[in-house]
Amino acid sequence: MPVRRLVQFLVAACVVSLVTPALAFGGQRMYVGFHDDPNFRFEENRAKVLDQARAANATIVRTLVTWSSIAPNRPRNAVNPFDPAYRFDDLDELVRNSQMRGMEVLLTIWGTPKWANGGKKPNILPKRNADLTNFSRALASRYSGRYAGYPFVRFYSVWNESNLQLFLSPQFDSKGRSVSPRLYAKLYAAAYAGIKRGNARAKVAIGETSTHGRDRNVKGQSDTHSPGRFAELVAKANPRLKFDAWAHHPYPTPQYLPPTQKVRWPNVSLSSLPRFEQSLDKWFKRKNVKIWITEYGHETKPDGERKGISRAKQASYALQAFKMARTDARVDMFVWFVFRDHPTSQWQSGLITRSGQAKPALSRFRAAARLVDIRNAIVSVRGGNGAPLVTVPLREYAAGTATGEAVGVNFRVFEKGRLVVTGQTNAPFGSDATIRIPLTGFAPLRKRTYTIQLEANVFSGGGVKLVRTFTLLTT
Repeated sequence: MPVRRLVQFLVAACVVSLVTPALAFGGQRMYVGFHDDPNFRFEENRAKVLDQARAANATIVRTLVTWSSIAPNRPRNAVNPFDPAYRFDDLDELVRNSQMRGMEVLLTIWGTPKWANGGKKPNILPKRNADLTNFSRALASRYSGRYAGYPFVRFYSVWNESNLQLFLSPQFDSKGRSVSPRLYAKLYAAAYAGIKRGNARAKVAIGETSTHGRDRNVKGQSDTHSPGRFAELVAKANPRLKFDAWAHHPYPTPQYLPPTQKVRWPNVSLSSLPRFEQSLDKWFKRKNVKIWITEYGHETKPDGERKGISRAKQASYALQAFKMARTDARVDMFVWFVFRDHPTSQWQSGLITRSGQAKPALSRFRAAARLVDIRNAIVSVRGGNGAPLVTVPLREYAAGTATGEAVGVNFRVFEKGRLVVTGQTNAPFGSDATIRIPLTGFAPLRKRTYTIQLEANVFSGGGVKLVRTFTLLTT
């Protein structure tokens, strides 16, 4: 996240496996959405703006969970998600509003309260990592699906651009030696432990790294690490860290350059993601580490940024960046920053102007996102078996449907446009806002491709019917 944009922002502030949890679709399906806290959380017209984001085929909303704002005072029982000290109201509303519109939420934890770090700034780590563990546990518990009215949240990440002093300090010690990767490894482990205790089904990303850094102390300048060097040192500090993806912000540098920009390693732009991915495998001794692109964008002029690009070029760059992400089999998520330009920010990368005018990039984004809608999954099953099970996400019902309530489903199966079978069934609504149903009466043949149209309805959903279209591949 560029420093200027971040300062302004902070001030303003997926049986088979449909397997949404496994995030197995790579370039075929992925989560696509926006990060825009001022417009999605704090504006009076926030519900309308979320409607517009959903109309742009967004399937995920990222938001910062600033620990210091939610817990300005030490809670009496920090693991209790409903401790009176916690101020979750605006976050609760965003989670409900997003999910009512069929969008999942990614919660990025950052920002230490003064009571936890001796009265220092939010970028200074807590004195006791247990305090972060307790907060993370409370947060994940609150959105675990165990409490009525508090929808299940699947995605989390820990800290924001932890390779920058702006968000994590110190980066180097008094002798110029790198310290932040080791500190972050401990910080991440503490938050991960809390998240998993609160919700074992949560998916957690590590890193949230900025696109570039210097890897040395420069007098008079804010300290930074390059994302490649930072990740390598985090792995050296603790190669056994558990995570579901590495989150990264591959902005071009400067931001007016195209998505194809080549950067000097160990800086990491979109074009160098393949090398970064292979390196992550090596450093963490893993295979096929996934990438969540949790911030990306291009500023426009004349919307307030002299060094921005034209609106037409933004549309071209947005589509180009999207295609680069989609064709990378490891990328499971693509989040654009921001959705709509805002008066409190000098960062004008929105797809809509402050006055509400759509920029050309909006229609490009909408068309591209529709092609990878992860709710309409590509599912692989073994042919020859009858009544295959599929998991169907029904996020829109999350805030108002009780766990266990029966959801009715009508389904139709097609092969090359020919109707193969129709059926009806029902299944209990899961705490994670999904249902698991057998396609009764259907026995798929081997090595075929089928299209499955499902229509779900639940009484508490107010008669709203939800439609999903799956692609079924058989082996």
